[in-house]
Amino acid sequence: MKIKFLIFTSILCFGCAKIEPRKPINPKPSSTILQETLKESIKLNVIENARILSIIEKDSTKNYQVSPNGFWYTYINKIQESKTTPKTGDVVSIQYDISDLQDNTIYSKEELGLKNYKVDKEDFISALQTGIKLMKVGETITFVIPSYRGFGVSGDGKKIGINQSIKSTVTLININN
Repeated sequence: MKIKFLIFTSILCFGCAKIEPRKPINPKPSSTILQETLKESIKLNVIENARILSIIEKDSTKNYQVSPNGFWYTYINKIQESKTTPKTGDVVSIQYDISDLQDNTIYSKEELGLKNYKVDKEDFISALQTGIKLMKVGETITFVIPSYRGFGVSGDGKKIGINQSIKSTVTLININN
């Protein structure tokens, strides 16, 4: 009987011990790792921009403008008359293609078809979301887009690779309010 009492008492004592929480296997990354990643991304962006500028400088037939939003563009067909440009919420019809920086077609206009896009309300190529708002109906613009304003570190999962800069020639067909 004493043995049963001792066993029961020891189970009570040890069974009520404070439970220690488990520590995470992968602790949160330190701020130094995040800072190093940021510095590395900045270096890659500088290299990518220099490569794009080199290609633009070699193309003496076109006058490229730099956008404050991180891409370059040149008018293929510019409309001089004062027409309105798309604004947030408008539905625009565009025709566009995507090529690499050496003008090799990745996606043709025929492959992509006519796109109806609700300005700033749908997910689309970041630079084109901004660039479309510069356009008037009937205009055609070629955009040179660094990867961080295009498909980024993941690509499109099909034909556009990781960290790949692209060109896209866009024609604004119509604006519906």
